[in-house]
Amino acid sequence: MKHHNTNHSENVVRGLFRRAGIELGGSAPHDIRVKDPRFYQRILADGSLGLGESYIDGYWECDAIEDAIVKLIRAELHRTAPLSPRLVVEGLKARVLNMQRPQNAYHNVAHYDLGNELFEHMLGPTMAYSCGYWREAQSLDDAQRAKFDLICKKLQLRSGERLLDIGCGFGTLAQHAARHHGVEVVGITIAREQHAYATEINAGLPVQILYRDYRELPSLGKFDKVVSVGMFEHVGVKNYRRYFELAASVLSDGGLFLLHTIGTGVSRHTGDAYLNKYIFPNGVLPSPTNLGRALESTFVMEDWHNFGADYGRTFAAWHDNFQRYAASEIYPHDTRFTRMWTYFLKLFGASFRARTSCQLWQLVLSKRGVTDGYTSIR
Repeated sequence: MKHHNTNHSENVVRGLFRRAGIELGGSAPHDIRVKDPRFYQRILADGSLGLGESYIDGYWECDAIEDAIVKLIRAELHRTAPLSPRLVVEGLKARVLNMQRPQNAYHNVAHYDLGNELFEHMLGPTMAYSCGYWREAQSLDDAQRAKFDLICKKLQLRSGERLLDIGCGFGTLAQHAARHHGVEVVGITIAREQHAYATEINAGLPVQILYRDYRELPSLGKFDKVVSVGMFEHVGVKNYRRYFELAASVLSDGGLFLLHTIGTGVSRHTGDAYLNKYIFPNGVLPSPTNLGRALESTFVMEDWHNFGADYGRTFAAWHDNFQRYAASEIYPHDTRFTRMWTYFLKLFGASFRARTSCQLWQLVLSKRGVTDGYTSIR
């Protein structure tokens, strides 16, 4: 009976992958070589999470993992694959509960406290853990600096203004804005390692890095401009309205707010199961519908810019940097961590390359509309 069940599972999984143009045991770079028969049951039991976890466990290999994931995403196998009971429960829990409530906030960003050395090797000198802007850039560093410039230009920063950076990361955008645009910056973060790093690199600049949650914004006073890069993905659908209300409360009437976030075309209460478990606990990508509802009567939409394809190149550059680090003598992590992190970079890179799954948006918002109209910048 067990042999029969194994054969059945294998046949079902082979059929699913074949619909995406992937042969199990095939010779193409995107084909998958199954190393352990437990692979089949893991896929049927846990879907995309099972695919990632079985890679960590060494159950399969592939010469072009990212290409394979692109094919799986574009084939929309989630519409036909058997539903995992565990993932159904997780989805229901996210709909009922507020998984991004204050009590969970610090747990949800623990990923950023893995140690700055990992991020220094992967991200490079800009320490920008968000999508680069590759329109004219030829390297990761150039793309990240171009992104900083793009943000500052879209915000129309002027010397002497006060800028709030919600979820300031490693503080390099704050540093750039203070150095090149003469603004005073207050950055907030709840990641301890990022707070320490951002504080150190901004010493001597008109930049203050605070260990604060975004729900504490009213205590910070008023700002001429507000920016948030790569933080909104942690806010959660149930908190979108409150987030925008708080941002509006600290923004001057004539100010601008730039929101830089990953987005998706389908409204959901949960994120990808693999990323949720290993990288971004309780992370959720906003949809246009959810954003529109949350913004209604709070902000005027001045500009909506999608350059999601650039994130594919960004993740590819991060992957190359990480692989060089992993091959070095100073690399401190074990094989399981390496495979877990490699799959994360490949999965997210593929999600942007597929174009149907993830996008990268920059929204420029005003409280009362720009009097003579806002000029979009690209």
